[in-house]
Amino acid sequence: MKRYILKRVLQLVPILFGITLLSFILMNVGTADVIDVMESSTGSALTEEEKQEMREELGLDRPLPEQYGRWLLRALQGDMGESFVSGRPVFPEFVSKLPATISLTVSSVLVTILISVPLGILSAVRQNHFTDYLIRFLSFIGNSLPNFFVSLLLIYFFSLKLGLFPVMGSSGGWKSIVLPTLTLAIAMASKYTRQVRAAVLEELKKDYVTGARARGVRERKILFGSVLKTSMLTIITLLALSVGSLLGGTAIVESIFMWDGVGKMAVDAIAMRDYPVIQAYVIWMAVIYVVINLATDLIYHYLDPRIRLGQEEA
Repeated sequence: MKRYILKRVLQLVPILFGITLLSFILMNVGTADVIDVMESSTGSALTEEEKQEMREELGLDRPLPEQYGRWLLRALQGDMGESFVSGRPVFPEFVSKLPATISLTVSSVLVTILISVPLGILSAVRQNHFTDYLIRFLSFIGNSLPNFFVSLLLIYFFSLKLGLFPVMGSSGGWKSIVLPTLTLAIAMASKYTRQVRAAVLEELKKDYVTGARARGVRERKILFGSVLKTSMLTIITLLALSVGSLLGGTAIVESIFMWDGVGKMAVDAIAMRDYPVIQAYVIWMAVIYVVINLATDLIYHYLDPRIRLGQEEA
């Protein structure tokens, strides 16, 4: 197990290095000069001499590989630079907004599980019946609707018409997170309902289920004692991977609902061309994503003995 963990960690190092290198290059090959961007973002007027002094101070007059090496060294020490707009350090700003995104991600995953698992099982058990057709139709609709459209529908009906939840912001307590959570969970639940259905149907067709039925084992015991336990391995893996996708994919929803997380911070930084903030967002989202992927691999490796036995034989 320790060798497997070490191997997976070593595989992630070149991935993270490549992401940092690519993001740094993309941030520095644009036609706009960084100092000019800072000038326009802050609304100040600088002379060419002052701009040149700032370039020398920030090391922008040096070759790009040297700039990347200096930046990477500071980044490894936790220094992601300062925002062009606010002038504050980027890393503490990112950390202060991360809990809001994490809470939205966790609530969305929990709602997704509560919706998709029961509906997926019901759809599989009632295959080719009206219930199955209805669930599959609704999941198809939910998976087809883009998040921004779903969010507008939820705001219109639940906020403007019924007045049950605040339109945007996070000052309304627990009510503020309901609509963003539903927006993210509807598409995810629609996708995973079909995944759960497919996984359960695949297990129901296997020989051990046929044998259990021939021995007179009750259908409920077969379903919840064997089929669901086996098929949940795949579902747990998919859901864990979705956590990483949600952490990096909530930007649009956060912007619509004015949810003060790292996604909204990134969208605002892109609009104002605040390169240090954008770069910090890309890199730390990549770090979180690969760490979650690693944790998912380890969980799957622990839960599924077939993987362990296969690696031991190899």
